[in-house]
Amino acid sequence: MQLTNEHINYISKDIQYRGIVDDNLGEELLDHICSLVEDKMQSGMRFIEAYDEVIKDFGNEEKLVSLQSQTIQYSNNNTKIMIRNYFKIAIRNLVKHKFYSAINIIGLAVGVACSLLIYLFVQNELNYDDFHVNGNNIYRIERYGKINGNEFKYPTGPAPFGFTAVEEMPEVEQAVRFRNRGTYLVKTPESNESIKEDRLTFTDSTLFDLFTFKVIEGDKRTALIRPYTVAINKSTADKYYPGESALNKTLIMDGNESFEITAVFEDIPSNSHIQFDFFMSMSTIQKEANNNMWLSNNFYTYIRAADGVEKEDLALKLSDFYGRKVEPQLKEFLGVGLEEFAASGNEVVLELKQLEDIYLKSDFIFDIGKTGNQQSVYLFIAIAIFILALACINFMNLSTARSANRAKEVGVRKALGSYKSHLVRQFLTESIIMSLMSLIVGFILVITLLPFFNLIAERSLTIPFGDPLFILSVLSGAIVIGVIAGIYPAFFLSSFKPINTLKGKLAQGAGSSILRSSLVVFQFFISILLIIGTIAIQKQLNFIQNKKIGFNKEQVILVNDTYMLGDSRETFKNEVTQLGNVVSASYSGFIPINGYNRNDNVYWKKGLSPDESNTISTQMWNVDSDYIPTMGMELIEGRNFDKNIASDSNAVILNEQALRVYGFNPGDERAIVTYSYNNNTGAVLSDEFEVYHVIGVVKDFHFESLKENIGPLALRLGNSTGVMSVRLSTNDFSNSVKQIEDTWKKVGAGLPFNYHFLDDKFAKMYAEESRLGVVFGIFSALAIFIGCLGLFALATFMAEQRVKEIGIRKVLGASVNSIALMLSKQFTLLVLVAYFIAIPVAWYGIDLWLNSYNYKISVGAELFIIAGALAFLIALITVSYQAIKAAMSNPVDSLKSE
Repeated sequence: MQLTNEHINYISKDIQYRGIVDDNLGEELLDHICSLVEDKMQSGMRFIEAYDEVIKDFGNEEKLVSLQSQTIQYSNNNTKIMIRNYFKIAIRNLVKHKFYSAINIIGLAVGVACSLLIYLFVQNELNYDDFHVNGNNIYRIERYGKINGNEFKYPTGPAPFGFTAVEEMPEVEQAVRFRNRGTYLVKTPESNESIKEDRLTFTDSTLFDLFTFKVIEGDKRTALIRPYTVAINKSTADKYYPGESALNKTLIMDGNESFEITAVFEDIPSNSHIQFDFFMSMSTIQKEANNNMWLSNNFYTYIRAADGVEKEDLALKLSDFYGRKVEPQLKEFLGVGLEEFAASGNEVVLELKQLEDIYLKSDFIFDIGKTGNQQSVYLFIAIAIFILALACINFMNLSTARSANRAKEVGVRKALGSYKSHLVRQFLTESIIMSLMSLIVGFILVITLLPFFNLIAERSLTIPFGDPLFILSVLSGAIVIGVIAGIYPAFFLSSFKPINTLKGKLAQGAGSSILRSSLVVFQFFISILLIIGTIAIQKQLNFIQNKKIGFNKEQVILVNDTYMLGDSRETFKNEVTQLGNVVSASYSGFIPINGYNRNDNVYWKKGLSPDESNTISTQMWNVDSDYIPTMGMELIEGRNFDKNIASDSNAVILNEQALRVYGFNPGDERAIVTYSYNNNTGAVLSDEFEVYHVIGVVKDFHFESLKENIGPLALRLGNSTGVMSVRLSTNDFSNSVKQIEDTWKKVGAGLPFNYHFLDDKFAKMYAEESRLGVVFGIFSALAIFIGCLGLFALATFMAEQRVKEIGIRKVLGASVNSIALMLSKQFTLLVLVAYFIAIPVAWYGIDLWLNSYNYKISVGAELFIIAGALAFLIALITVSYQAIKAAMSNPVDSLKSE
């Protein structure tokens, strides 16, 4: 006869009344007394009679209190002995159950290794630009808005902004600008060979005052004041002047400009979004730097705010300041003030971005340096959490599933006087030991895999073994993981009643446990999410690579720095076009991929007076007459440029988008107009105009990332000789490159030959997405592997628990297939539940990620069907091996002990 809850509550209150106040002893004593009372009630005694008999067997209250005192004293005096025993027993259990221990250690080790790699990656991403003194007060001025329906966002602004703000606003203490002008060929006066350098920028003399870049030679206050001076980093100094000081030496830029080295600074840390080897004096380009055009957009501008100035207040004051400076020029060129400008639906919004936010929170077509992706960081953090959760779930599942095997151990320990708390500590000790062992294996994996991870992710991550805080954090993390993984099994196992476990009343296997089923569902929920995410990323990357982009990027070589050939440029082009494998060649620095020349300006349709409603920001590219055929673009209306027609010097070919936004109607005179510039000062002339007649229309082509919409663009017959594009008729690239290089060496003796393939440069626009896809796929595979390890071990254990049932079924005629199906059915049902839970979550996540692309895949049912099929296949393969093995076993072996 079993006790009711009312009986148990009565006993609990009574033993407390008798003086048992120690929680551990009280719980164990309650369990023991209840078992004894149940035994006496089996013989026909009433509850109260049975309870009185049991209490008499114990003695009076004094003996109970004495027992309590002795137990507490024994427990306190034997703590060290018990801890030593915990470790001994834990090691023995790990060795005794090698298979399950190995599964848990491997799963946790892979989880720890993945989490450590992700931790190093995330820490590196989050710590960008954190080394600058007063970094919290440093901001970059950015702008975004909409003009005449065309949206824009730029990390750059007008030349006078920063220093005018310093002069007129007490809230702004200092400013510095950067102006990138592309690549340079650099050499020393003594050298005949130039080296192509692309990490150069013009900047102001306040650079080293605003940013914490350590100058090791020269005076940082005066280094960049004079024109044609340059500060270089230590690596560059050693490259051009090895074994000697580079200070006050000379570098020749592009063959004819001499720069004096006035400072040498330490190499900029890798966790800086500003990465340059050469800082050239801004006063060298004085005409451009002193331009007073507030509507221009060429300079990266950083400011340092005074202490105590809040970002929001400063942004408002800077916006007002900017508006006061811009309005006179708006009135001069468009005939409207700010109110009329805004009333027409236009806006220009000023934004301050804190220095430490620039790397992760910038999303511009062009930027001063490499930027990261905040979504990727959050994604990897989620993956790390998921992987650790999967590893911990494996441990919990196996521990609770194997509870029947340890039930009698628990019963014996309790019967011999062990507290529940002792058993909890015992099981947690096993879990923590396993976690620490996994940490060691995980560190070995990280050390082995880190070089490959750095290669894939294009990072230079290292393990900070010399950082005590890191080591302490990792050890603490391992202990926490051990506690998290082991806390439920510890309380679950230690809660068994000794009377039941010793009588064999505990249900074997607990295969229908709701908790364990929920954990398996969660594991495959995560696995299915990762499978769907991996497939979606790969589909989007394939879409980008294979989408028709309006030009033919295949079989095109880009020969760089052709401007250095000077008067020999045409000779080089003519000789290259005579080569057998060359179809055509074209000079233009305007290439339809990120990283090449861009030139936007405002234009309006001829016949209109410029105002805020009809001026359109348009890209104007200088190209030659061979550009369209070389790039494989399609001319859908009109004709191409002809250099023999004089009027073509003022002709343009528009793309379809430009034709649409200008609103040309049939019969209209197709021409666009813009302001003229003063050639000496660069100032805009509001009363002089340039007119360009439209002679053709080219089919729309993508000239930026597919994250951006195609904007209005005009091609103009002009001089831009930085790059020569060469279209080949063959896939014999090595021989073709060799022929072009030989021609280069013949025409441009002493100049370095530098080239790229257009399709490679196109692919690099999506390098970050490609790396994300690879890394995401690897971590997803590892997460699925951990989940499968747990499922495999769980299936193995469940097969072991049902071995006699399987033997009986086989004796009664059950087939191998039916038994395998029976053992697999439970797990496949759980995968099905996980699948239907994962679908809406995955759809939402993919849709959120794809929102950053204007051109993207459609998320159809096939994506989820493929992912579901893969998940079922993985689960089936994982479980089927053990199911078939158990089904094919000899029933004689399983039944002979019966």
